[in-house]
Amino acid sequence: VQLQASGGGLVQAGGSLRLSCTISGNIFSSNVMAWYRQAPGKQREFVSLILSDGTPTYGNSVKGRFTISRDNAKRTMDLQMNSLKPEDTGVYYCEAQDLKTMTHYWGQGTQVTVSS
Repeated sequence: VQLQASGGGLVQAGGSLRLSCTISGNIFSSNVMAWYRQAPGKQREFVSLILSDGTPTYGNSVKGRFTISRDNAKRTMDLQMNSLKPEDTGVYYCEAQDLKTMTHYWGQGTQVTVSS
């Protein structure tokens, strides 16, 4: 199983970015996909997750600003990020958990930089 994240970049505060994650390989149809981020010098932080049925969960710092979605047929997951703040800066990683084997898979990360 491989995950490929894309869509990062440089944006001014208040702007928007859309991240995408594509999953390839064999993963159980019941799975959880998620986004995490890591700022320089800080621990990796949970951003959002989405279940196979589309049920989302958000971290407190992004509620109301970010929207997670997935397309099971295309095997993709997106993160629409609006009203970006400098503190949203970091490397964003997509992650998938196979709920049959409980195995976690990680993508390579994509850099998001929000300037003030």
